[in-house]
Amino acid sequence: MGLIDFVKNAGRKMLGMEEDEKPKVKVAPTVSPAEMAAKRAKALSAVVRETGIAVNGLAITVNGDLATVRGKVATQAEREKIALAVGNTFGIARVDDRMEVERPEPEATFYTVKKGDTLSAIAKAHYKNANKYPVIFEANKPMLTHPDKIYPGQVLRIPPLQ
Repeated sequence: MGLIDFVKNAGRKMLGMEEDEKPKVKVAPTVSPAEMAAKRAKALSAVVRETGIAVNGLAITVNGDLATVRGKVATQAEREKIALAVGNTFGIARVDDRMEVERPEPEATFYTVKKGDTLSAIAKAHYKNANKYPVIFEANKPMLTHPDKIYPGQVLRIPPLQ
């Protein structure tokens, strides 16, 4: 899939980061940028594990606001969900998706949520039918836990209708 863009200052917080990107907890001045990148990569790996998606050989590296993800998954949907889980994390602006898929499928479209959006409105815009919002909700589980809990800047999968 390659590079996917995200809103850097939107999404789940990790490592005690706030809007100003300064850690809540004091970080020893001896922590090098490489050590911090390794900690961020480890935290992102935990985010991926929380999805429950099996990834063979998961490897994440972080360089500034770019996260590179490698590994092998069964389906295109799993690949996209992992990229979204990583990218919808505060401080990540781009994901370089280098994952392999065992069973290739058509790729989904990605949509960045705007203020005032609802899943119904997004479904109407993409599928011409607001009642298709459950398709988008299901396509974004486990990142979405409720159809009304989306936020501006969040990137969602919009899969092709079957």
